[in-house]
Amino acid sequence: MIKTAQHDAMDAAVAVLANNSVRELRTLRVDRSANILQLSGRVRSFYHKQLAQEAVRAVAAGLTVVNRVDVAT
Repeated sequence: MIKTAQHDAMDAAVAVLANNSVRELRTLRVDRSANILQLSGRVRSFYHKQLAQEAVRAVAAGLTVVNRVDVAT
């Protein structure tokens, strides 16, 4: 199977969150469908939600990033 840039983007998104210095981001889930990378899970602040989104956006390789991460208040 040949890996495309978009498949590599999925792997990179999972890796960038798994290796993040913010522990909460390591538990977030990344799913891919069509041209979308979707983030889901729960964090304790809107700041962490934004950090996750921007970390994944940096490796998205042209895919749309949809942030469905919940903020527990």
